Amino acid sequence: MAKSLIIGYGNSLRSDDGIGVRVAEIVADWHLPAVRSLCLHQLTPELAADLAEVDLAIFVDAGETPDTDTVKLHSLKPLDSTELRSHFSDPRAILSLTQAIYGKCPPAWWVIVPGVDFQLGDRLSPVAQEGISQALIHIKNLIYDNN
Repeated sequence: MAKSLIIGYGNSLRSDDGIGVRVAEIVADWHLPAVRSLCLHQLTPELAADLAEVDLAIFVDAGETPDTDTVKLHSLKPLDSTELRSHFSDPRAILSLTQAIYGKCPPAWWVIVPGVDFQLGDRLSPVAQEGISQALIHIKNLIYDNN
C-alpha cells in the first residue's frame, strides 16, 4: 500500500500546463516503494478515496508566474466548505471532501511549478523544464521526510 501519493495534474496538450503530469510521470519512473503517482487532467471527487489511504499527499500543478521562475511549495489544509462541484481546481477542496467522507485526510503539499507558455502544443518551455527539476528535489525531500 502506498504511503505517499503524488498527484500531477494539468493539460499536456497546452504546453506548460502539462507540468504536473510530467512530474508525476517522472516520479512513477523512480519506482519508489510505497509511493504512488497519478497523472490527471483535473482533480475530481473520486480522489478522496485515494487520499484517505495515504500518509502524505503531494499535488503538482503549473502556475502562471511571470515574475518568478521559482517553484512554490505550500502546506495544505482542508477548506472549511465541502461544497460539491463537478471538478476541483483547488486541492484543498479535495482534502475537505476526504475529511468529510472518511473523517481523516493526510498531510498535504501543493507544488506549483512556474510556466510561461500555455498555448496549444506538447513542448515544455525552458522555464518549465527548470521548474520540474526544482519540483522533483522538493518532492524527494517531502517523501523522505515523511518516512
